[in-house]
Amino acid sequence: MASDTTPASAPAAASVTATATATAAASGSWTLGDRTVHRIGFGTMRLPQTGRALVPDAVPRDREQAVRVLRRAVELGVNHLDTAAFYFSPLRSANELINRALAPYADDLVIATKVGPGRGLDGEWVEHARTPERLRGQVEENLRQLGRDHLDLVNLRISGTDSVAERFGALAELQQAGLIRHLGLSNIHPHQLAEAQAVAPVVCVQNPYGIGASPEQDAVLRLCGEQGIAFVPFYAIAGGGRESGTGTAEPAQVRAVAQARGVGPAQVRLAWTLHQGPHVLAIPGTGDLAHLEDNIAAGALRLSPEELALLQEAHAG
Repeated sequence: MASDTTPASAPAAASVTATATATAAASGSWTLGDRTVHRIGFGTMRLPQTGRALVPDAVPRDREQAVRVLRRAVELGVNHLDTAAFYFSPLRSANELINRALAPYADDLVIATKVGPGRGLDGEWVEHARTPERLRGQVEENLRQLGRDHLDLVNLRISGTDSVAERFGALAELQQAGLIRHLGLSNIHPHQLAEAQAVAPVVCVQNPYGIGASPEQDAVLRLCGEQGIAFVPFYAIAGGGRESGTGTAEPAQVRAVAQARGVGPAQVRLAWTLHQGPHVLAIPGTGDLAHLEDNIAAGALRLSPEELALLQEAHAG
């Protein structure tokens, strides 16, 4: 259940414009299991490197810059971080950066990680973990890198449409053993959510979503809302650019709203995403302090019904 859902439905505040001084609290809050988080969080995929993420030859980001970004995010009220052990460049890993910047961790900080995909030491992708042994190994790797004795939230990242029951069951056993507090899913189809729920409670679903997303992703977002499950979109800013960032020209509707509000298109995209339901949590990522503050400020941007209708045109294509 939500503890503060104002940003998703506040016509009276439609004139409010995002500012760089806004904090994550302005986005409202929702729950991940028994943990309450602000609806604007922070994704760490882009922290270990500059440019394209998740490639073997990524250019490592300056360590101290990445640490400053993480600490500033928490200063601005972010209490939901998204990470993974496979977020790394040749010299940096997201988990190591989190550990260095934020340990000992604040009591209200929720660190969500994901398992399933794997990368070798050379950065190349390897086959997804499918056995209980490999999944446990990935969980333990996250625990070691983060310096934790348990993980707040582990999302099982899926590729394809096959059964998730055995893999989710393996994570449920680790949850029962005290290594994991809550479980979620990533990159899934509706039938996989139902299958996982028959094994153990699902507190969130991470799927690609933003302006221009497919009707199937709209359906997953609605399904999560109906069941009170947090929906955590990734690529809400990047869209089709995915790991490379925004790769196409912004729709005219997005540019028009951004110009009228005096903000960037990324803030408009994030604000629109949050307006899709009080259960929607955003996790925009960046390695730049100015972009970080802009992203967090998007949680204070209230879109009018007219602006939402205009942006819906862009979403529908």
